[in-house]
Order: sequence, then structure tokens, then C-alpha cells
Amino acid sequence: MNNALAEQRESNRPKGAMMRVRLKADGRIVEILPDGTERSLPQTLARESNGGAADAAYARSVRARTKLTQAEFAARICVPIETVRNWEQGKRSPRGPARALLKVIDKAPQVAFAVLGENKS
Repeated sequence: MNNALAEQRESNRPKGAMMRVRLKADGRIVEILPDGTERSLPQTLARESNGGAADAAYARSVRARTKLTQAEFAARICVPIETVRNWEQGKRSPRGPARALLKVIDKAPQVAFAVLGENKS
């Protein structure tokens, strides 16, 4: 991590200037340089070390144990299907209440879905 921070400090950006970054389709994060070219950021700066992959595997395994499709699972937990896809592809990690809900579904899926179903009119 220290090497990544040192490399970031050695950038040609003026001190205090904001770094411009872009998320590439393949998941890499690159810095946009003043001349418009791109420079890959070190993985330690760009992404938490394997946290995203572990979260993705966990979200995928919880849904797989329910034997629901992504669309069915998303509907049952009242989130857009894109949210479930992003979790399972490691683009986003479930945070706070979503993480807690996944843990409840993992341990007691029938109870979780019964409670979630009560909210429907």
C-alpha cells in the first residue's frame, strides 16, 4: 500500500489538484492525465484487496441456496435486478442493511422471505 501511495504522490499533478479517474468496462480504474491519456492505478488504490470478490461470491452463494433467479431474488428482497447483478459480479458490495439482510437470508431464508412478503399489499 505504501508503494501505491508513493507512486500516487509522484504524479505530475499539482499539489492539491483533484485526480480524475474513470471506471473501465473490465473493472479497472484509470487516472485521466491532463493530456487526455490514461494511466492504470495500482490495484491497491483501485480496489480493496479481494474484498469485492469475496462479497460477490457470498452474494452469489446466498442466492444460489435459495434456488431463485437473479430477477426472482431481487423481487423478493425489493431491490432492482441491477443491484443483485452488481453484487454478484463484484462491481458493488452489499453494505449495511443489505449485508444484514443477506446474512438473515443465509441463515433463515424462509423466515426472511416470510417477513419481507408481509409488507406487500
